[in-house]
Amino acid sequence: MKFGSPIKFTPIMKEKVWGGNKLKRLFKKASLSSKVGESWEISGVEGALSVVANGEFIGKSIHELIEIFKQDLLGKQVYAKFGNQFPLLFKFIDAKEKLSIQLHPNDTLAKSRHNSFGKTEMWYIVQADKNANLIIGFKEKFNEKMYQQHLDNGTLEELLHYEKVKEGDAFYITPGRIHAIGAGVLLAEIQQTSDITYRLYDWNRPDSDGKLRELHNDLALDAIDFSVSNEYRLEYHRVTNHPQKLIASPYFETSFLEVHGKIDRDLSLIDSFVVYMCVAGEGIIRVNTNSQIIQLGETVLIPAICTKVSILATNAKLLEVFVPPNQ
Repeated sequence: MKFGSPIKFTPIMKEKVWGGNKLKRLFKKASLSSKVGESWEISGVEGALSVVANGEFIGKSIHELIEIFKQDLLGKQVYAKFGNQFPLLFKFIDAKEKLSIQLHPNDTLAKSRHNSFGKTEMWYIVQADKNANLIIGFKEKFNEKMYQQHLDNGTLEELLHYEKVKEGDAFYITPGRIHAIGAGVLLAEIQQTSDITYRLYDWNRPDSDGKLRELHNDLALDAIDFSVSNEYRLEYHRVTNHPQKLIASPYFETSFLEVHGKIDRDLSLIDSFVVYMCVAGEGIIRVNTNSQIIQLGETVLIPAICTKVSILATNAKLLEVFVPPNQ
């Protein structure tokens, strides 16, 4: 494989107290655990660096690739801003049980407190059990005093907005927005490279050692966004063989792409690596004469040096992600 081919990485499997078996059963992920909560598909997080799984660079970490290929991998504008740091984290998440109620700090707080990026993220629902839901935001406007009273009284749930979900729903979660994935939800997550979470409430649930997990309510108080939205679900259309934009944020731009047959993508104006996450079906991603199969639950990175990509499939649904220019 010459550099400039589609790159796959070995998934990093994360056991979680709330995890299940869908990542193994539906996505064929390799793990001995019965509580697999997350598959980190592409990660530049220290201590959890992705490793190349195909081609001549197999075994090299993502940081090693960046050090070798620099802007040819990341893109000129991405490398100028982030250097050897890979700016995004890609995951699949299986919530057999509901996650904790939580939020994430913005860049300013995360930098000052944790020397980290903040965490802006988005979710795409790959599969959801009947009546599955998630928590996102508040159901009505509250101030800090009212919030604190409910927190002290153990009635935080009464303030929260619940959203019933189905396959294809997508949500954008800004820093400070309170949220939680509900039981029975399998989703793709795209986020800034950050592992900073402020846990507000964990349903009084013990971890694998029988202890309650740490809460971070003091830290969270400075980070909470009390604003309320009329619509948390992202609006988009599904048009075969034409990418449909889900979100254009300062950190990542994500489009939904349903492929029947063959499409050609011109990436020459993007100046960024491009990542494809397969959320249904399977297909073939071709760069020049180099091809890579992508199946349900798999993720492929296209280096920035690649300007033309062809995708072939009888029926595949992909998320296409890149770092937008001039950010």
